[in-house]
Amino acid sequence: MEILETLDLGQDRVILQRAEASDVPGIVGLLAADQLGATRDGVGGAEDLAAYQAAFEAIDRDPAHLLVVAHSGPDIVATMQLSFLPGLARRGALRAQIEAVRVHRAYRSRGLGAALFTWAIDESRRRHCALVQLTTDKSRTSAHRFYERLGFAATHEGMKLVL
Repeated sequence: MEILETLDLGQDRVILQRAEASDVPGIVGLLAADQLGATRDGVGGAEDLAAYQAAFEAIDRDPAHLLVVAHSGPDIVATMQLSFLPGLARRGALRAQIEAVRVHRAYRSRGLGAALFTWAIDESRRRHCALVQLTTDKSRTSAHRFYERLGFAATHEGMKLVL
């Protein structure tokens, strides 16, 4: 178990660590508990779990990606993926991309989300990234306010093509 940080949330201590294969069902549970994830994530059988495990293995073996979980005792209470993207723009700048952030309902509004982002931003600086970016669904207006409080600005319009 690779501990990345211990987060003090007042009454609770949360351990931030690199995700392990055994964490995949808990991570998927957080993804599926989300209002948008409920329509696209979850494990209905062995085939679903195998797809998530294969995705985990691809993320885990690539040093440009870091899948993080936050544990409170044995429970996974949050997750995020932090990816490091090299590019030619901005004089060859490295970017950090934050994706798939989920905080368990019982841990929302307790500082865990802000602590996760603070850690991710600090890690991005440590890796010499020029900027940190994220995408967020347009319907998540409270998340937009949260990101703005952290210093993020809506500078671009994102687009997706579902395949």
